[in-house]
This record gives sequence, structure tokens and C-alpha cells, in this order.
Amino acid sequence: MALARKNLSPGTLVGAYQLAEVIGKGGFSLIYLAHDLDTGAEVVIKEYMPKKLARRRDGGRVVPMSAEQALALHHGRRLFFQEVQALASLSHPSIVRVLDFFLANDTGYLVMPNERGRNLSTYLQQRRGGVSTTFLLEVFVPVLDALALMHQHAMVHLDVKPGNVHLRHGNQPLLLDLGAVHPLNRERARGSQVVTAGYSPVEQYFSAAELGPWTDVYAVGASIRTCMERKTPPPALERKKEDTLVSAREALAGRYPGFLLEAVDWAMQMEAARRPRDASALLDWLRPHLERYRAGAVTGAVDSRPSGVEAH
Repeated sequence: MALARKNLSPGTLVGAYQLAEVIGKGGFSLIYLAHDLDTGAEVVIKEYMPKKLARRRDGGRVVPMSAEQALALHHGRRLFFQEVQALASLSHPSIVRVLDFFLANDTGYLVMPNERGRNLSTYLQQRRGGVSTTFLLEVFVPVLDALALMHQHAMVHLDVKPGNVHLRHGNQPLLLDLGAVHPLNRERARGSQVVTAGYSPVEQYFSAAELGPWTDVYAVGASIRTCMERKTPPPALERKKEDTLVSAREALAGRYPGFLLEAVDWAMQMEAARRPRDASALLDWLRPHLERYRAGAVTGAVDSRPSGVEAH
């Protein structure tokens, strides 16, 4: 008889790795701290095990919850493997490295380095005051650059949020949760099962809606605003019914440079067509402002408004 979804026990051998402990659980995966038996290195392993589709049998095998879900589980496992292969071809300091990927227990396992640091969401919860402009730029400019590389390769992340940003020494960010990444040339590019209230734009809630790089751009804007206000923006569905969200330009005037507030407002436009088309477009607009800010010339005024952003 199939058992409810549960993790593999500490000490279990999976491939060339020995599991130490569970360090995370998501809707699609279980995450373990493990040791590489060949090198002795500490690694993180993500096991594909979707909560709504899979159970574990004795012996560790991952099986569908019911016969009706067998095809969906098989399909998801195949896409997981294909998507990790595609992502492994990307090289960027803010994209987690894929060390290994293999099949075992009738499912897939993604192996990544164990990067020391802290989670951005946890950092925000523990911090009493607001974060500085310098901190925001140190974190989110590299995140945008990493997303720009993904977008150039026709990939979208679809789950950018503070909880999926890992901060290493010097606030160097690392984008997490590669299992959410989807190539745009597959059917999962329409609609998505991955929705995070406050960070997912409205199109992500509907299976018939078209997703794209602009979807990630909204999530970046929402993540920056969360850091500024230390609270999550209202869910996009609530904004669709009645948008009471005051623009960052108005709500946070004087606390952050005008160009950064304008960028957040542009990224968080409800209509996808009014946002930057991808991360590169937002970065291109930001660059001259960043140069002036870093040179100490920014006073809070903005000399040009991104297209699609209304004056407030």
C-alpha cells in the first residue's frame, strides 16, 4: 500500500550521495543536505516529488497517488529532467550551479553546491529597520542580470520572491528553486501551478494566460517593494478586482531614489504589456541612473519616466 509523501531517512544512499537531513519542502520537491561520497563535499539535493501527485512506497520508490495521476507524474518528471538539463547550460554567478542530475527511486534528483549564507526572506524578518538603496542594488541588479540570461535563452523562472533569493558573503545573491524554471517553448509556458500571492502577476493565475519574461519582471518589482516596506504587496487577484496599491513613487517618496521607485512601479504594472518586456529592458533603463547614483549624482529626482508608467 502506498504511503503519504514522506522524506527519505538520514543516512540513505542515493546515487553517490548520503543524505544527512531534510532542509526544505516545496510543492514539487523535497530538499536534503547530503555528502558526496566521492569527494566528501557537502551538497544540496532536490528530489522531484510533487505533493499533489506522488507518494512514497517502502524502499524509497516514488509512485503516483492514484492510477489517474500516473501520466501527470511521468510527464512532470520528464519535464523536470529536460529543464534541469537546459538550465545546466547556463553559467552565471547568481544562478545556482547544477553539479549532477540522475534518476533513482523512479524520480529525479538535482545536486547543487551547498552555498553558505542566509535567505533574503529570513533576513528581512529579522531586520528591524528598512534596507538601504545600496543593499537593494547589490542584491537585485545581479538578480536581474541572471534573469536576463535566462530570458535570452527563452527560459522564465516563475517563482522569484525573497524566499528564493539566497544571500552569500557581501550580499551576493543566488537565485534558488530551479525546479520552477520553464522553457518558453513548452506547454507549461501557458498558465502555471506555481503561484505565490503578492509576487505572482495576474496572468500566472489563469491557465489560458500567456506567461513570459514580463512575468518574472513583476515578481522582481514586488520583491524589491517587499524589501522597502517589509511587507508583501497585495495579491494580484485583489489588485485586479480593486487596485488600492499606492505607487511606490508616492508611498516611499524621499526614502529611496526616484529612479528606483519608478522602476518598481513600472515592473508592477497590472497589464503585462505595460511592463518591461524582459529583465534586460529594465536593466537597460536602470543603467544610466545606476551610474549617476554610484557617482553620487542622484538626488531622488528622475529625469525620464519608463514607458507605460503614469505620473502620480
